Amino acid sequence: MSLLPETGRRVEQIAVRAQAQGRTPSLALGVVRDRAVLHQVFAGEHPRPDAKTQYRLGSITKTITATLVLQLRDEGFFALDDLLYRHLPGTPIGNVTLRQLLGHISGLQREPDGAWWERTTGGDVDQLLARLGYDKVAGPPFRRYRYSNLAYGLLGAVLERVTGETWATLAGKRVLDPLGMKRTTYAPVEPFARGYVVHELDGSLHEEPRLDAGAMAPAGQLWSTITDMAKWAAFWTDPAPTVLARETVDEMCAPVVIKDLESWTAAHGLGPQLYRAGERVYVGHTGSMPGYVAQLAVHRRSRLGVIAFANSYGLTGTTIKEVALEALTAVIDAEPVAVTPWQPPVPPTGEAALLVGRWWWMGREYEIAPDGDGVVMTGPQHRSRFVRETPDQWRGVEGGNEGEVLRILRTDEGGVAALDIATFVFTRDPARLA
Repeated sequence: MSLLPETGRRVEQIAVRAQAQGRTPSLALGVVRDRAVLHQVFAGEHPRPDAKTQYRLGSITKTITATLVLQLRDEGFFALDDLLYRHLPGTPIGNVTLRQLLGHISGLQREPDGAWWERTTGGDVDQLLARLGYDKVAGPPFRRYRYSNLAYGLLGAVLERVTGETWATLAGKRVLDPLGMKRTTYAPVEPFARGYVVHELDGSLHEEPRLDAGAMAPAGQLWSTITDMAKWAAFWTDPAPTVLARETVDEMCAPVVIKDLESWTAAHGLGPQLYRAGERVYVGHTGSMPGYVAQLAVHRRSRLGVIAFANSYGLTGTTIKEVALEALTAVIDAEPVAVTPWQPPVPPTGEAALLVGRWWWMGREYEIAPDGDGVVMTGPQHRSRFVRETPDQWRGVEGGNEGEVLRILRTDEGGVAALDIATFVFTRDPARLA
């Protein structure tokens, strides 16, 4: 499975141009679908990378931290609307919720106290908490989007306190190992790309130290490869139930806050960032640490994703996000959509047989058809899917009536008189208007 030749050439052009014009020592870019790398481009000689060369993920690490939080929420360790001080008692900034921390709407400032954490050896959780003060609250929760690395350091502290295990241990055994991400590690493992600052004037390379972020590791510590990140990209389109249920991943990908209220091109979910490119929305995250930038972007509907790494602290004239989104958009635009072969429907049985066919509401026609273990209702600019809960009661699980109840209304003789969906009554009679 691979890209069309002309699509591959377009992706190569985007990546090679970004490496050359962006003046980065090396750049690696992979196009992935369903855990498979469809196409990869490697540009630059410092080092000459391949699919197994590690780069630092930076804040893409936050998507793994968020996954751990949602795992433990699903297992009953806490609720997302728990206040922070419930799990970190004594903290002076405890009056924010885990949900607010995940979505960067807690009001906390961007960084913890002390020296720039990305270029210093981090301390432990106790040291992080000891440095907290009221001055780290920059504004009230929910007032606006405010990206906060500190928020994810605190989420990591919560994970450690409620489980008694380190964040690194939790990430390994709960996410990386189940997904087979063996080359995603806490510290770099050869072969890995050294990270640099490229001097603006003479282009000289200045290698950056690779330090342990300590208690801030949940915000940006991990290292990974194109091959491993293909598995992480696939997780967002086809979640592994051993890690998270699909419903939970869908919850994470729903916007918590719109970042730019004028243009609506970016938002943040419960961990992932959301990017709008034309009429499409991609999920993923940008990452940067001294000497590195990275980008994960996934289009969930097409199951396509792009991973991009560079070993410099930024690209001249562009960003790693722009490079990845341009490549992903080019692939989706050019590649043919897979067509699912038509299969004759399985005849409905039981109550489903009573629901299928034409229904009318306020002079408008709707149709119900069988769909696997449920039924689908379609009508004017409308689609809803229902599954049976109890006799005469079906629950909307997708579409405009998600969460709503469809009730079968019976005649005195036990036949079907009508359908009641959230107080809207549908009948077989096209003349009925109420």
